[in-house]
Amino acid sequence: MSQNAIVIKGAREHNLKNVDVEIPRDKLVVITGLSGSGKSSLAFDTMYAEGQRRYVESLSSYARMFLGQMSKPDLDSIDGLSPAVSIDQKTTSRNPRSTVGTTTEIYDYLRLLYARVGVPHCPECGRVIKKQTTDQVTDDILALDPGAKAIIMAPVVAGRKGEFTKLFADLAHEGFSRVRIDGEIVRLDGEPRTLNKKIKHFIDVVVDRVQLKESATGRIAEAVELATKLAEGRVLVQVLGPDGKPQGEAGGSSSGAKGGLGAGEHLFSLALACPEHGHSMDELQPRDFSFNAPYGACPDCSGIGSREEVDPSLVVPDPSLTLAQGAIAPFKNGNYYPQVLRAVALHMGCDENTPWEDMPKKVQKALLHGLGDEKVRVDYTTVDGRNTYWFLDWEGALAAVMRRYQEAQSDTQREKLQSYFAIVPCPTCGGKRLKPEILAVTVGGKSIHEVCEMSAVDSLEFFQGLHFSGQQGSIANPIVKEIVARLKFLVDVGLDYLTLERATATLSGGEAQRIRLATQIGAGLMGVLYILDEPSIGLHQRDNERLIATLEHLRDLGNTVIVVEHDEDTIRAADYVVDMGPGAGERGGQVVACGTPEEVAQTPGSMTADYLSGRRSIPVPEKRRNPRRGSLKLTGACENNLKNVTLSVPFGTLTVITGVSGSGKSSLITDTLAPALANRVNHAHRRTGGYRKITGVENIDKVINIDQSPIGRTPRSNPATYIGLWDDIRALFASTQESKAHGYGPGRFSFNVSGGRCEACKGDGQIKIEMHFLPDIYVPCEVCEGKRYNRETLQVTYRGKNISEVLDMTVEDALVFFENIPGIKRKLQTLYDVGLGYIRLGQPATTLSGGEAQRVKLASELHRRQTGKTFYILDEPTTGLHFEDVRQLLVVLQRLVDAGNTVLVIEHNLDVIKSADYIVDLGPEGGDRGGAIVAQGTPEHVATVKESHTGRFLARML
Repeated sequence: MSQNAIVIKGAREHNLKNVDVEIPRDKLVVITGLSGSGKSSLAFDTMYAEGQRRYVESLSSYARMFLGQMSKPDLDSIDGLSPAVSIDQKTTSRNPRSTVGTTTEIYDYLRLLYARVGVPHCPECGRVIKKQTTDQVTDDILALDPGAKAIIMAPVVAGRKGEFTKLFADLAHEGFSRVRIDGEIVRLDGEPRTLNKKIKHFIDVVVDRVQLKESATGRIAEAVELATKLAEGRVLVQVLGPDGKPQGEAGGSSSGAKGGLGAGEHLFSLALACPEHGHSMDELQPRDFSFNAPYGACPDCSGIGSREEVDPSLVVPDPSLTLAQGAIAPFKNGNYYPQVLRAVALHMGCDENTPWEDMPKKVQKALLHGLGDEKVRVDYTTVDGRNTYWFLDWEGALAAVMRRYQEAQSDTQREKLQSYFAIVPCPTCGGKRLKPEILAVTVGGKSIHEVCEMSAVDSLEFFQGLHFSGQQGSIANPIVKEIVARLKFLVDVGLDYLTLERATATLSGGEAQRIRLATQIGAGLMGVLYILDEPSIGLHQRDNERLIATLEHLRDLGNTVIVVEHDEDTIRAADYVVDMGPGAGERGGQVVACGTPEEVAQTPGSMTADYLSGRRSIPVPEKRRNPRRGSLKLTGACENNLKNVTLSVPFGTLTVITGVSGSGKSSLITDTLAPALANRVNHAHRRTGGYRKITGVENIDKVINIDQSPIGRTPRSNPATYIGLWDDIRALFASTQESKAHGYGPGRFSFNVSGGRCEACKGDGQIKIEMHFLPDIYVPCEVCEGKRYNRETLQVTYRGKNISEVLDMTVEDALVFFENIPGIKRKLQTLYDVGLGYIRLGQPATTLSGGEAQRVKLASELHRRQTGKTFYILDEPTTGLHFEDVRQLLVVLQRLVDAGNTVLVIEHNLDVIKSADYIVDLGPEGGDRGGAIVAQGTPEHVATVKESHTGRFLARML
């Protein structure tokens, strides 16, 4: 087997315990096991790191300089590796220019298609733009400014880099004496010219200088003919002012390569022009359709499609407040603005004690957008109690925030006002990113933006229905074939609801990973080692089959596909399974079982096997809670694809929001409900999706949104500091006899401030050594030997252990050690209860996975005293969790609900769904075909609803 297997000997990275394992090549292999058992250490930190390192080592030393060296994983040997490609969840681009279309390369093919077979139209009248003749162009030039003088030029170079020495020599040889270089006219006689080859240049040949009058028609026509010969059908005419000089700055150096015309300049084309409105266009190029290049991008937003403006929903975050209570958030304090706002309201016939939502629309408009030229009388009381009045032009609250932001002197003030800004579509292009003349080019009756607005499945239908014949067919068919193939891959990995214009920054980890998976299949490589990190995250059971088929397709091309996964369907579909365990953290790092899924299921002592074979399972609750304490009701939600949804969440229950991918779960909860509650209950200023009203908020005293973002970005942040445990431990050490004798306070035991920490490594325990052409290496600090503290501090012990040894304990060991200290024990117990008994107290936050970080946050909430009125929102908390971890998580969530709180979870995991008291299922499909509530009620009820995809899978579990 060793020839067609990857053989790993003695892997010791992180918590791996000298692992020896053979993994068959060209198969679909799943690595599974408890969270923290060493799956990622084996797949990513050992196999991927070594495969990539060997590939980079094979390049030239010059190329390696730019790639940075990779450190060798800690192992004895590894054989049978191929070049490795990792598809994980962390590598999404946060660039606002990156979209689904550009990431999958579909947009590149679209640009090519539109440039080659697109039909240009006039953006004003919509008529098809056709070619012009020399006579038509001559007549147009004569009509520009009769009687004025003009220069007729041939634009030979538009926005290209180069020295152009030969071009100038040829022009001089042909008898031309003047050229305009970057907007400046120069003579060609004398020394041969050479330009700076590193910048883009604009070169126009001066053909003739004429007066625009009837008698010069023949001369103009001759000049046009000569210019169009030189410049491939284009003529540039500069009309001069009465003094015979140019009317303003010439186009060229400062302009985009075209459309960058100076004052009095006009571009004509024998190629394409609208005879009525004079919109003439060059031959279309793929770059004209790119929103990242100046040629076609909207000039106002530079192709980003949006701008930052003051958002009314942030200026009035809570519409239930009155003006007197501070409905207009930026101006609720101080003496001046509250009195001005009251005066404006009175002027409009409304008083300051009317709630914002009950005010007439015209009053709201006057307060936010101003009164135009109308003056308003302000009766004003100064701070020292004097009364005065004056008449004021009221600009509106939005304009006032914008003006104060622009005039702000300090960063603090600017930052405070920044919180009222939101990103809105660019008013010029309406968020379409391109110039109007580019948007007027169509294929099959649709512009490039209209195609990008369609979901992947709709655009697939559109392209499959396109028919080209003759010469167009031979150009377009190969391009359309590529587009259709890539759209098919997107649909196959369960992303049929995504539009091509969707920004990559707004995708979830699972979506981004599946997009990269679709791109990899499009690349069609073979003999590669693909390593994926839980690709089923955020996927509904229905789409799982398609994902598995895609992974099998990748394998059938001749690749080895290794998937780190907990999903039962994926495990059962694998050719080979490696089960890591038996426990997590220090108690894991061994291979417990390996073989086909059937062989693994028979292995005793493996948690995965117990769940696969049905020896263990998560039970269905005997009864569902129905507390009858009323519910939180959100009416008329319409963000993204939501179709006027009314959501009600019964208080005191575990409510789960389900639905296929793209059905609107995140739009409803993350974009609408969570920020609306945060604004009402926690007095935040967050942008909220559109909704009509929200009721039942008075029954909630705090809202806690627990997501998967990291708990800290530096190695100094760790679970103990995050949940507030470290302060208690430092106080405990400061209270020992020894500390008191030396006068040490809790600060002595902090590794973030000087005093007790080792100053050589500044409390990091390791020192970073920068190596040129090699990766930075971290070596344990020689002075404190990695213990972070100085010798005096380490002499203080509690029950025989110093502070550094406590940092190194696992949560489980610390529970026993601190069992007599209730405050510390309570916090440790919550970490243990959420299944994190294996992590070390001082483990750097940067080494925690997304699922672990989310559970640390959950633990930090659990140890707080419960009021029974808290509203928890969790977004897919089972990400990265094994069956056994899911069971532990459910116990914790049920504990929160038993204390009277309400827990709202977005989830695809059927074990969580079947344990809910109440389910809200969105759908029926993703994208435009979703956004409505298909079923709601107990799991038993939802399982009977025929239209619900979730119900169909749930029925098997109950």
